Amino acid sequence: MQASIVRLTHGNIDIKINSGDKMHILQWRRRFTHDEVLLDGKTHQTSYGLWGRETIYGLVFGRDENGEGGERVMLVVDPSPDISKASYWEGRGQPNGVRLECADETLIAYGTLDERAYDKPADFREWARKTFGMTW
Repeated sequence: MQASIVRLTHGNIDIKINSGDKMHILQWRRRFTHDEVLLDGKTHQTSYGLWGRETIYGLVFGRDENGEGGERVMLVVDPSPDISKASYWEGRGQPNGVRLECADETLIAYGTLDERAYDKPADFREWARKTFGMTW
């Protein structure tokens, strides 16, 4: 299974997923009162509320007619925009992080939900300490 981000904008995330010879489109949409997760254009999960909406979604690709089988994936979205970027103030802000995992591997890890993001220094003091071994 392979995945790639097609679009990442303020209230929209589109992910293309290739599973064998089949392609699926996974979409996350942020509305004023709810968030939607769509798979191939059909709503699969909805999270309602003005604050504190669900950000972790479980989905199954390729179920049979009885609802059995298929591949399970987990979609995690960090919808909080980065207000330090100019794109946020221009109305083009995007979610801080996206993560898509199946049982075997991580398919997509972007932004704050990328495990490599935790290795970045938080400020100049931490960067200098890690790079030069300096402390003050």
